[in-house]
Amino acid sequence: MATAATCAFFPAANPPPDSGAKSSGNLGGSLPGSIDTRGLNVKKPSFGSLQAKANAQAPPKVNGTKVGVMDGFKNDDEVISSHHPRTFINQLPDWSMLLAAITTIFLAAEKQWMMLDWKPKRPDMLADPFGLGKIVQDGFVFRQNFSIRSYEIGADRTASIETMMNHLQETALNHVKSAGLMHGGFGSTPEMSKRNLIWVVTKMQVVVDRYPTWGDVVQVDTWVAASGKNGMRRDWLLRDSNTGDILMRASSQWVMMNKETRRLSKIPDEARAEIEGYFVDSPPVIDEDSRKLPKLDETTADYTRTGLTPRWSDLDVNQHVNNVKYIGWILESAPMQILEGCELAAMTLEYRRECRRDSVLQSLTSVLDKGVGDFTDFGNVECQHVLRLENGGEVVKGRTEWRPKLVNGIGTLGGFDFA
Repeated sequence: MATAATCAFFPAANPPPDSGAKSSGNLGGSLPGSIDTRGLNVKKPSFGSLQAKANAQAPPKVNGTKVGVMDGFKNDDEVISSHHPRTFINQLPDWSMLLAAITTIFLAAEKQWMMLDWKPKRPDMLADPFGLGKIVQDGFVFRQNFSIRSYEIGADRTASIETMMNHLQETALNHVKSAGLMHGGFGSTPEMSKRNLIWVVTKMQVVVDRYPTWGDVVQVDTWVAASGKNGMRRDWLLRDSNTGDILMRASSQWVMMNKETRRLSKIPDEARAEIEGYFVDSPPVIDEDSRKLPKLDETTADYTRTGLTPRWSDLDVNQHVNNVKYIGWILESAPMQILEGCELAAMTLEYRRECRRDSVLQSLTSVLDKGVGDFTDFGNVECQHVLRLENGGEVVKGRTEWRPKLVNGIGTLGGFDFA
């Protein structure tokens, strides 16, 4: 590009015509014009205004490179003009070459400029919504954004409760990782790893105000607090990142368990020293539901689902079933009338024991106030659940509250018969 621009301003001078070149077309003056170098009679080719010149002069060179017409051919005008003396007019720069050089430079500059990330982004993209999150509020709260994917929504075109619970678990682990406390375990600190200790959840409470839909960006805040002498509480607050409206609140209780013996453990002083600096002195985001969950068996349950077995993909790195999977199993025995006509508004789960890969489970559900009471008067219904092993050992006990699904702000409550 630079060479072309330079040549446009300073054209190279043509060498003087060869004194031996003649317009007769003879090669070295020894052969007639109708005989080629192989002794064959040929006609002199004519290409419009181009004529074959066997003894044509060599083309001029620019920076050591030949330029001009093809070897052996010259335009008649060029032959004539080559004898004209240099004047001010014919030494002016070649403006077409200069214009081409300038255009090339501008096109290259425009391409580089367009590659720069200078364009303004949408408001929901300014804070890296799909990154690994960050610690805010003086280091006590971890915040992360999630986009609701198409494969995370259900038949209602809203995010499933399992999707939102997975977001809770992800932010909890990323909180520990961002704080620099994760070491060789599923959320375990260095001192916990030395003693083969892991965290296990014992209770979870969830209240859902509104479910996000496909494409929504959800902002999740989480923090931890002390819970008694040997426990930890973790809370979450989910908001719509665009409007700031609260979508869901959740509070959980955690204790330590020995990974080898599978027994609960006290919090060692060394491990407590690692985590207590991150504890927040604040009440839980949900008032604790202290109501006792009644015992449920085949005689008292309204709906039963048997033969539930974990898949390999249901296990976490601690080799037990992920706690989010229990929710799906609990809802397996919920009546279809509730699943189709209502949405889960609140949930309380108490985890009693872990479930391993070879476990076989039963899901039991009982619907309270069957068709009367709260369900008729207020459009809500409450269910009780038990997930247990086939031998009768309880894995999870729970209570769920349901409200009618809304279509354009109008409830879709129909006639349900739970008899």
